[in-house]
Amino acid sequence: MNHEQADLILMDTEEHMEKSLHVLVKDFAQVRTGRANPALLDHIKIDYYGAESPVRQISSVSVVEGNQLYIKPYDKSALKPIETAIYASDLGLNPVNDGMGIRLILPQPTEERRRELVKEVEKLAEHAKVSVRNIRRDGNDHIKKLSLPEDDEIGYLADVQELTDTYVKKVDEELKLKSDELLKI
Repeated sequence: MNHEQADLILMDTEEHMEKSLHVLVKDFAQVRTGRANPALLDHIKIDYYGAESPVRQISSVSVVEGNQLYIKPYDKSALKPIETAIYASDLGLNPVNDGMGIRLILPQPTEERRRELVKEVEKLAEHAKVSVRNIRRDGNDHIKKLSLPEDDEIGYLADVQELTDTYVKKVDEELKLKSDELLKI
């Protein structure tokens, strides 16, 4: 019975580590590069018929020419609220309303700004690593509480460490990809 519980703890630990990685990737998508990415709009919501609705749910968002997003609401009455929400957001972009949709032009960040963004993503990656290590600690604590034979416990703890190493490596890989993307002109 204890081995089944230990296996479940391992699966649960891996699932939590995967979620941490998923959150990191989602956070990275929010970091603005010079290229247009519809995920930039994920956190922008408007009051749409009394409900807080994400812009991407009430409109189609397409990438135009690599550095522009075009937001075309399914309901034209949402144009003005979307424009207002973008102005109020932390994106720092000026929406251009053409009566049918909204165009967002993403300027190329300066060299200094790109370096700042790399530092931001490094912080996000470090938070993800801390999260993975906290999950490791919790997994280890749960396994130690099972009172397994010493050899079995050492084996399971080694499995948790192996998962940790794998996910820390995945975080580093994601960080490298995002940093490289940010530093490209």
